[in-house]
Amino acid sequence: MGIKLQQMIHFVMVVEEGGFRAAAKRANRSQAALSSSVKELERTLGQTLFETGHKAQLTPFGKISYPKITQFLNIYNDLDNDLKAIASGQQGKVRIACVPSVAAKLIPSVLATFCERYPKVEVSLIDDNAAGVEARLLAGEVDLALGNCSQFDYKAISFTPLLSDPLGVVCLQDNPLAKSEEGISWEALLKQPFIRNGTCTLLEPTPARVLSEKALYSVENITSLFSVLELGIGITTLPKLAFPTNETKLVWRPLIDPPLKRNIGIFRLSDRTISPQANAFYSLCIEYLMYTGEALDESPTQ
Repeated sequence: MGIKLQQMIHFVMVVEEGGFRAAAKRANRSQAALSSSVKELERTLGQTLFETGHKAQLTPFGKISYPKITQFLNIYNDLDNDLKAIASGQQGKVRIACVPSVAAKLIPSVLATFCERYPKVEVSLIDDNAAGVEARLLAGEVDLALGNCSQFDYKAISFTPLLSDPLGVVCLQDNPLAKSEEGISWEALLKQPFIRNGTCTLLEPTPARVLSEKALYSVENITSLFSVLELGIGITTLPKLAFPTNETKLVWRPLIDPPLKRNIGIFRLSDRTISPQANAFYSLCIEYLMYTGEALDESPTQ
């Protein structure tokens, strides 16, 4: 028969309280029951822990055993506390992949609340394009992914839509297109050099795909894209979230023909249980980010 946890706890209580009576009161047990528990521990160990006639005085074996048992109980209590903290989402790590526009404009509000509620949880946030975000989730590199709904494996991935993000035209402020604050038709873009970027896949199901197909320039990196646009080399299309609010040289105007939007949401693997920490972040994303596209559409144009 192995040593029982409760027996060790009772032994330590007797030592700390200086006797069986006080220890029994602390343990909320009868003195006979607590004494029986300690005797059972002695039988299991094959040695007495307290001197005969001096029930609070440790034997030489008891003196050796006491610090070892105390050390074990401290480790056990730490483990118990840590596991409960992890189970409640108070400790651990959350890994998230996110498209840059969502990471820059939407995630900060979620992250601020999450860090306040779960200050001991480590958060790893990785920026990537839509395809990269999905690939990282499928590979198990991250717990959650935030991006736009495109062509993903519906059986492997569970997608929760959060908001819609309208597509628009980005050009210099002095470009004649900038005067069309109400919106621009794709045909009006044909006369200007077009710069293709990663989000131009949104144009593919529409007649506007010709803009991307005939583009002389292609820039994938969003920072480089804005640098090129500021030179006046051409124009491009971008979702509204991808357009920086502090931009001064460029403007964003809605594309109204065809009116296009990308659906932004949160992804998780369908066949895998996420950690309590990841589930807490998932719930906060739904709480903070789930709203209709009108919230974006009605904001002032840049």
